[in-house]
Amino acid sequence: MVLKTTLTDMLGIEVPVVQGGMQWVGTADMAAAVSNAGGLGIITALTQPTPDALRKEIARCRTLTSKPFGVNLTILPAINPPPYQEYMRAIIESGIRVVETAGNNPGPFIKAFKEAGCIVLHKCTSIRHAKTAARLGVDVISMDGFECAGHPGEDDIGGLILLCKSLKELKIPYIASGGIGDGTGLAGALAMGACGVNMGTRFMCTVESPIHQKVKEKMVAADERDTTLMFRAFRNTSRVFKNKIAVEVVNRERKPGAKFEDVRELVSGARGRVVYENGDSDYGIWTAGQVVGLIYDIPTCKELLSRMVKDAEDRISALSKLVVAPSAKL
Repeated sequence: MVLKTTLTDMLGIEVPVVQGGMQWVGTADMAAAVSNAGGLGIITALTQPTPDALRKEIARCRTLTSKPFGVNLTILPAINPPPYQEYMRAIIESGIRVVETAGNNPGPFIKAFKEAGCIVLHKCTSIRHAKTAARLGVDVISMDGFECAGHPGEDDIGGLILLCKSLKELKIPYIASGGIGDGTGLAGALAMGACGVNMGTRFMCTVESPIHQKVKEKMVAADERDTTLMFRAFRNTSRVFKNKIAVEVVNRERKPGAKFEDVRELVSGARGRVVYENGDSDYGIWTAGQVVGLIYDIPTCKELLSRMVKDAEDRISALSKLVVAPSAKL
């Protein structure tokens, strides 16, 4: 048995699971491992220092898998923004056919990707943003619930509500993102009308994930309470693993009149990268979703996806037994 959905048909994949874009994690090795396991692997464009480096990483991924894979481009405001247009051109000129977009004002990028013949998945944290993205021409909405790692938006709406409302209000396919880590979550998402799921945190804790073993073990030992929300005072909320640095950031930003400059040195992306490299989970900020509470082991990507599909099939089969014919009236 296999799970055949709109997503698997559209992307040419075997398992309706997308590996979300993750800074410092979404390398060719990670993407290829997920794609070889039957899902859709994603290279994170901005993990590469330059557009030319991204071109090389895409080419390297093609040596590691013959299966479909995509590239994530997240557009966020910054004092010194990266050359987004150049990264976009690198993606298009490399012949990538599946792109995951996220962030602010994606309209021009979506338009360019669609004109190049790309399938575009766009991450949203609200129904209103999803409808806007649909009008802009995206093919699939990745509906990100409040449980997710990274940026959950400012509305604090969980995936259960967003997915059920998506079924009623969206006219294009959508996948569930945030809080998904096992077959039960996959089956639940499909029951709520999603055609697949997006996973980030769960893929961080796999054999092939390019982060230090000690960080993976930290995730296995964690539970669903071990994340925190920072940057709430700046309306740029981000869910991260609750370590010493994250707690200090939250404490500083809660002080009256707090400014970003008060926490800047603590939240450096370079420090977060060192966490993944040396295994000191308290050295810097690193993203993780509440799904850490559902992580009990460090499997290969193939083992993880095979297990998820089997467990989802079991849950779907069990649910089907709840539908019975009414008893004949006496």
